[in-house]
Amino acid sequence: MNAVRNAWQGAGRRIHMQEVGTRDGLQMEAAFVPTDDKVALVDQLSAAGLDKIEVSAFVSPTAVPALRDAEIVLREIARRPGVVYAALVPNVRGAERAIESKVDELNLVMSASETHNLANLRMTRAQSFGALAEVVALGRSAGVAVNVSLSCVFGCPMEGEVPVDAVFDLIERFDQRGVHGFTLCDTTGMAHPAQVARVVAMARVRWPHQTFTLHFHNTRGMGLANVLAAIDAGADRFDASIGGLGGCPYAPGATGNVCTEEIVHALQCMDFHVPVDLAMVMAAAARLPALVGHDVPSQLLKAGRRLDLHPPPADFAAVRERALARA
Repeated sequence: MNAVRNAWQGAGRRIHMQEVGTRDGLQMEAAFVPTDDKVALVDQLSAAGLDKIEVSAFVSPTAVPALRDAEIVLREIARRPGVVYAALVPNVRGAERAIESKVDELNLVMSASETHNLANLRMTRAQSFGALAEVVALGRSAGVAVNVSLSCVFGCPMEGEVPVDAVFDLIERFDQRGVHGFTLCDTTGMAHPAQVARVVAMARVRWPHQTFTLHFHNTRGMGLANVLAAIDAGADRFDASIGGLGGCPYAPGATGNVCTEEIVHALQCMDFHVPVDLAMVMAAAARLPALVGHDVPSQLLKAGRRLDLHPPPADFAAVRERALARA
């Protein structure tokens, strides 16, 4: 409750919402979303006021066929001033393709867990760091911002707890190489609010010059609670996915990323300054079931906003008349 109570004391604070559904969400889908529909989604999210959109990933089309059209999407979207258009890149070749496509930010990913890094990326953490250090150098030489996303910061589904020292060692080493931002990822939804508050507070004290983003999954229903705990500890940037799309192959059947429209709705209700057009985001999310071929986790799409009212029952007038007659 402390996080909720203290968050209220920060009413009016600016919170930056960053969309990852067009990458993190769509990459998990069996159905290929047509390129034109991807472009339309990005354009709609841009118009809605999202601060950053991770548009796609420059990965092997064999490994991730759902995102094989990354270059085309980056070329065709209508870029709006003030919106950062990012892409995930796994290596130097991917970074070269992304830079040629004029991304604003390269997002690099490795895990704080040795087991998860080997299982997910087929490399040790040392090997991943060496490969990504080359990408950082390339990005800096090209004048493109570089963000590093660290997976399993709050727990590994194969190792359990991940030592904070292991996370902070990677942050320090990348920070020394000129990375401009870090995303602390709760890859399989293992984070809890007390842990989140502690890690965020420690990171902000140790690297006050850095930009930290929090990336939560709602696997165990603690997504919004973790967002509030992070805000309480001073965080102001959050990844989220429209419709709640996303997930992880190491948490099969689990709910995906925290849902963009749900987080925006909750924070706006709490009077945080989140300059996002919620109706427009919900309209974009409402298109997803037809595009991916199944329902999406978003509860807000099902229930509507808290003040989206409904008509009374058809017999309400008669019920009222009878009640008044008995008065």
